[in-house]
Amino acid sequence: MLRKLGRLFVIKTRIEAFLIIYALALGSTMRGIVYLHDYPGFGGKLLFLATTGAVFLAGAKMLDCLKLEKEVAELRARVSQT
Repeated sequence: MLRKLGRLFVIKTRIEAFLIIYALALGSTMRGIVYLHDYPGFGGKLLFLATTGAVFLAGAKMLDCLKLEKEVAELRARVSQT
């Protein structure tokens, strides 16, 4: 039962990754707006850029990991066939 529950939190496809990236981007822009309000000027803009930049880095890492997992699965399938 615990294994089935754990499978819900595994990103399996690029579509799932893009949906998660979208949700992260919405949250980071809302947080960035708060930063712009609390820290007017250059500091707020830098914090806004930092929050959105973190989403770009996390999204790229998620997509790279999905690609790597697919390649590893293909290699394992080839090795098991021989």
